Amino acid sequence: MNLSELLTEETIILSLDAVSKEECIEKLTATLENNGVVHDKKVYYQSVIEREELGSTGIGFGVAIPHGKSSGATKPGLAFGRLKQPIDWQSLDGNPVSVVFLIAVPEEQAGNEHLQILSSISRKLIHEEFRNKLLVAGTAQDILEEIAK
Repeated sequence: MNLSELLTEETIILSLDAVSKEECIEKLTATLENNGVVHDKKVYYQSVIEREELGSTGIGFGVAIPHGKSSGATKPGLAFGRLKQPIDWQSLDGNPVSVVFLIAVPEEQAGNEHLQILSSISRKLIHEEFRNKLLVAGTAQDILEEIAK
């Protein structure tokens, strides 16, 4: 799965102001909607929140990967947010989250698509150097370059 095809400068927020995971997901969802990935923000948002209720997508190391398979999504897409202030995400390691990748996949493509995206992101996130570069990147282009590596 080529993450560079899913993430764009327009779906990257380097200074995301949110005080809860719900607000963070809502703002990243709006970014996906503004860029044609999501056509029904309410339906898509609800699918992400329902997934969160099954178990936290805070994977540790200050990172969360919320995702939704939804009829509200037009096409597969990815949003990235770096939070101004870390927020509690009930992460597996108990630490707050600073970096969020939000995955959108249309329900009819839900098979392996979202798992491939999750896997591609996770393979990069296991590297501390990659995570650190996400935290200090100065521009959306810097994020895209790291994702493309």
